[in-house]
Amino acid sequence: MLPREVQAIIEEMKAERIRGASYLAKRGAEAYLKLAEVLTGEELFEALKEMRNEIISVNPTMASLYNLVRFIPLTNNPEFIRAKAEEFIKLSEEAKREIGNIGSELIDENEVIITHSFSSTVFEILKAAKMKGKRFKVILTESAPDYEGLALAKELEKLDISFEVITDAQLGLFAKKATLALVGADNITRDGCVINKAGTYLLALACHDNAVPFYVAAESFKVHPELKADDVEIVERKFKRNHFLIRNYLFDITPWKYVRGIITELGILVPPKEV
Repeated sequence: MLPREVQAIIEEMKAERIRGASYLAKRGAEAYLKLAEVLTGEELFEALKEMRNEIISVNPTMASLYNLVRFIPLTNNPEFIRAKAEEFIKLSEEAKREIGNIGSELIDENEVIITHSFSSTVFEILKAAKMKGKRFKVILTESAPDYEGLALAKELEKLDISFEVITDAQLGLFAKKATLALVGADNITRDGCVINKAGTYLLALACHDNAVPFYVAAESFKVHPELKADDVEIVERKFKRNHFLIRNYLFDITPWKYVRGIITELGILVPPKEV
């Protein structure tokens, strides 16, 4: 049984609806920090084994959680766990900043960027481009049913970045008006496919049909070292509206052939070869 303080963080992660794989991986690392504060010796070792299942079960689709538990060793030394968890957080923050710097160079003056959902890495790119004095506009979906896009709109408003919000159903219509597409990822499979908020695949198809370059922004810890696209468990969270049961897969799979490049802290990778 995990300590109450640690279990509380995991329950918070399971309840999160807006923020994605980067945030959840960081919160998972913070759960390891808390574990190292309260346990030592054999109790710590046994709790770490339980944590491996608990963290991944938060959202089995997310490669970031899988790679987090691989990064944290099984040991009875709390200082070592603390050091590894702090290292993961530091590396993830550095990766996001570097992605912002690299990705912002793709944005030309008066670019019209279309995106879907709320990716913290995409936001970092937009923020970096704004800091470099570039003028551009963002088209973003409301991203139903959890409306992550509206959360992104609030952040763009704070930075005085020009944007307009559209319904998800208008992705195809507004892709024609865009000059660049940027989305995040919750998982990049070893065969180069991108798993992200449901609707990403539709945006990629619309961009392909309208010759709009489609890029994915993701830290390298979102690359799954083992699974191919067909092997990934896609989480479904059903809900009811007006007494009707609504099917609601949280993610979809975008084939690599629609992806111009994956922006990572290591550079822009061309899938699937460079993945």
